[in-house]
Amino acid sequence: MRELTRAEEQVMQILWDVEKGFVKDILAKMSNPKPAYNTVSTIIRILERKGFVKHKAYGKSHEYYPIVTKDQYRSFSIKNLLSGYFGGSFSKLASFFAKDENMDINELEKLMNEVKDDVK
Repeated sequence: MRELTRAEEQVMQILWDVEKGFVKDILAKMSNPKPAYNTVSTIIRILERKGFVKHKAYGKSHEYYPIVTKDQYRSFSIKNLLSGYFGGSFSKLASFFAKDENMDINELEKLMNEVKDDVK
């Protein structure tokens, strides 16, 4: 799996929400200022080449749908974040957020309990 650009991720977020759609449907869900139709079409074709999206053809129209789930990409992104910035250590990541967000001991304990519950 490869990392997505900000624009690609924006399109994928929409596709994950709508599950399938034409370029015009994706464009309609984008916030203003909206990119050009051709820009969104190009981004979708790039996503298709990267293996994130497939399409079903209806004549000249194409309906796109994600083949990588949001959870799969989330897991990939977090692993990249951990390895790239925290030496693969979740505790270093948690420590960073605890310091950066001025978490108190109760919030940190709650976070650790949630992680323990998710691992079980």
